[in-house]
Amino acid sequence: MPPRIPRQCRLHTCAATTTARNGYCDAHQALASGWTAEDRGSSTERGYGWDWRKRRDRIMRKDKYLCQPCLAKDRVMPAVAVDHIVPKAEGGTDADENLQAICKPCHKLKTESESKRARDRGRGQKYFG
Repeated sequence: MPPRIPRQCRLHTCAATTTARNGYCDAHQALASGWTAEDRGSSTERGYGWDWRKRRDRIMRKDKYLCQPCLAKDRVMPAVAVDHIVPKAEGGTDADENLQAICKPCHKLKTESESKRARDRGRGQKYFG
């Protein structure tokens, strides 16, 4: 098989060339995978240790393993996670009253909405919701 043709590194400010399949030069290989699990730390380091797992199990049992946002819309979906009703970044706590069982689609939509609000606040836009 012929050798690969050298191409410019995918990092737009880099002039180096590479033959790597991912398109990054040797100096920028770390960018090929985006972030790594090591960047985030373990679940315990992020505040989800033994106490959180006990609390999570308690909330899942209380909510009968059903997604609470879906139940509010008269749908029945199995929950896969426990989520803060009021995000901690917006003043919420880990109190049981602020936690709910949630399904993956609802969790994704809620997280996207929270991220958008955080970005809007970062740009100086006023939060009305």
